[in-house]
Amino acid sequence: MHNWSVDEKALQKYPEKFQRWRLEQLINFGLDGEKLDTVELKKVLPHLVIDPAKKRYLQFLLSPR
Repeated sequence: MHNWSVDEKALQKYPEKFQRWRLEQLINFGLDGEKLDTVELKKVLPHLVIDPAKKRYLQFLLSPR
């Protein structure tokens, strides 16, 4: 994944912000063959700024059955 509008090296100095930003980018713009880490996603999903329908769908997928 390459993002031309964000200085990723500077953002990596803040691991929590970088983690949220990266997950938002992957969810909003495509995984490009990557897989999401479910533990990581469960932890930060409430804080992600993504489409509400996508967020509900991810919550449904991650909910215990």
